[in-house]
Amino acid sequence: MEKPFAGKVALITGASAGIGRACALAFAAAGAKVALGARRETEGQETADLIAKQGGEALFLQTDVTKPDQIQRLADTAATRWGRLDFAVNNAGIEGTPFVNTVDYSIDVWDQVIDVNLKGVFLSMKYEIPHMKTGGSIVNISSVAGLIGGLGGSAYYASKHGVIGLTRAAAMEYARAGIRVNAVCPAVIQTEMADRFFGGRGISLGDLHPVGRVGTPEEIADAVLWLCSEKSSFITGAVIPIDGGLTAK
Repeated sequence: MEKPFAGKVALITGASAGIGRACALAFAAAGAKVALGARRETEGQETADLIAKQGGEALFLQTDVTKPDQIQRLADTAATRWGRLDFAVNNAGIEGTPFVNTVDYSIDVWDQVIDVNLKGVFLSMKYEIPHMKTGGSIVNISSVAGLIGGLGGSAYYASKHGVIGLTRAAAMEYARAGIRVNAVCPAVIQTEMADRFFGGRGISLGDLHPVGRVGTPEEIADAVLWLCSEKSSFITGAVIPIDGGLTAK
């Protein structure tokens, strides 16, 4: 089997489930060594164990991306163990309180969402980029909520719009250093977060997308790996919807 990322190192936050786990498995299958961070220790270690069972190499560190020392430790450990850092997928995120209008939105929840979804991406890049000595590729996981508005969930929309602005700023800053920074914007994907967000509300999720179904974590991982490959070498500062046509309406 072809291993296009053999000898490379990838770092993934929010690697305990869903898109993060799918990305971790995909990078490992492509030959990369993978550093995994997540707050949920049991599930994060499960991802590392899955990679090991498939013949790959991974390390897991319990990581809260809102804590500078923890995300720095993850980036430093990966670079120290394997001598480099080539790719980063900044995926850690929370949904906050859905379907609650701005006036009724909890200030504490607002702070939590912005801290994880936006500050967490900033801190991740802050400590990842110095280890990308010979260039690299960063993919930030935004959302279609970063491209459009919606009813309720103002903190989530604001944070994901912010990730796009942060992505574009970093892309301009580090383009001449050979570091590409892009964002992907998934619509509804088969994840635990989507189940929490929409569960029990009687919404037909497939009908939200013109293609008539929800996406899979593996479909997001495929796009992320492409953005980290040489096949996308002329792309930086891009924001790519992966949304079954939702934003084309």
